[in-house]
Amino acid sequence: MTTLVVLTVVAIALLIAELALYLFVVGAQLTRVASKLEGCAEVVWNIKRNAEPIKSGVDRINSTGRVIAGALPLLYGMAEGIVVGATYQPAPKREPARPAMKRRRTRMNEAVGYDPGGNS
Repeated sequence: MTTLVVLTVVAIALLIAELALYLFVVGAQLTRVASKLEGCAEVVWNIKRNAEPIKSGVDRINSTGRVIAGALPLLYGMAEGIVVGATYQPAPKREPARPAMKRRRTRMNEAVGYDPGGNS
C-alpha cells in the first residue's frame, strides 16, 4: 500500500506542477492582452479628444444632410430624364442598296474607241 500512496502523491505533485505551468502561461498571455488593451484605451481617448471640436458642428452637419436627403428624389428624377435622353438608340436596320438596272452597261468602251456592237 505504500507504493500506491507514493504514486498518488507523485500524481498529485505532477498535477499541481501542470496547473502551475498552465497558470503561468495564461498569466503571461493576460499580461500581453492587458498591455494591448491599455494601448487601445489610449487610442480611444485620443479619438474622443479629437472629436470634441466636431461635436458642436454635428447639428449643422445633420441639417445639411436632411436638406440633401430631401433633394435626392428631385435629383433622381432629373438624372433619369438625362439618362433617357442620352441613351443610345441604334439606327434601324436597312437593306443593302439594289442596283437600278439588271445589267450594268459601261460607256468606257466607247471612250477608248472600242465598239463591242460593231456600230462604227
